[in-house]
Amino acid sequence: MAPSKKKHASSQESSQACVIPGGFTVLSLQFSPESAAQHKLCVKEHRVRSQKTSHRPEDRTLFVLNIPPYCSEAVVKYLFSQFGAVQSVELRDHPGAFQHSGPQLSKFFKPAEKQGFKVGYIVFQNPSGITAAKSHPHNIPLVVSTEQHPVKIGVQKWIQQYTESFIPPDKLQRTVDSFMQNYDTQKEKEIERQKKEAEEQQEDEEGWVKVTRGSKGTKARPHSEAANQRTLHKESRKKKRKELINFYTWQHRNTQKEHIAELRKKFEEDKQRIALLRAQRKFRPY
Repeated sequence: MAPSKKKHASSQESSQACVIPGGFTVLSLQFSPESAAQHKLCVKEHRVRSQKTSHRPEDRTLFVLNIPPYCSEAVVKYLFSQFGAVQSVELRDHPGAFQHSGPQLSKFFKPAEKQGFKVGYIVFQNPSGITAAKSHPHNIPLVVSTEQHPVKIGVQKWIQQYTESFIPPDKLQRTVDSFMQNYDTQKEKEIERQKKEAEEQQEDEEGWVKVTRGSKGTKARPHSEAANQRTLHKESRKKKRKELINFYTWQHRNTQKEHIAELRKKFEEDKQRIALLRAQRKFRPY
């Protein structure tokens, strides 16, 4: 009876999830049902306070390490969809915060991706997807390529990439037109925003700026550079009007010294100019 109990215990342990130090759960990955070799993925619930954004919800994001090169975003989404509905998949070369790359570029204008192992952020529609992925037995591998969902590799993949590298002119023109239209729209919005800020920062004759209460949570905008320059210019003019010029004896004496120094400097410049004209004079009998 003892050997049967030991065998039952070993089979029960093999059907459980494998958790390694660091809180990662190990998932086995197999390219096809006929493949003898297996690959290991390390998954963990993504919990980083500084990176808590709407793109990576804290209770629905799964962090994946060691994703092989033949697994694209579509393949990763297909593999993990068995644990629950997948909302989005993000593959990166290195882990880090989500970076908004600005306007969405078409695949025609994106640089070629680096080939190699990647890390991934998988966002499920429900938190139950993370629990199902973490409790998946490590002895049951995830199969990448099946008859219903084949994945091309090797020469077939190269032929497909070469065929897709040819861009139809009409499709490219539509993509360019759409991008330029979005760019013009963003440019007009930026001009309107700058114009509105300039109107809000318009000063009256005494240098006052009308301040209105913004929406909740908005920060007060500082003065623009032009507004600061105008304020400094008005302050300097007011200061000059208040000053008493040549009221004291020492002020009058300093003014005379500055005037004499300026006359001497001008006299020396005139002397140098006349000497230069005399040196350039040439004898022309005809």
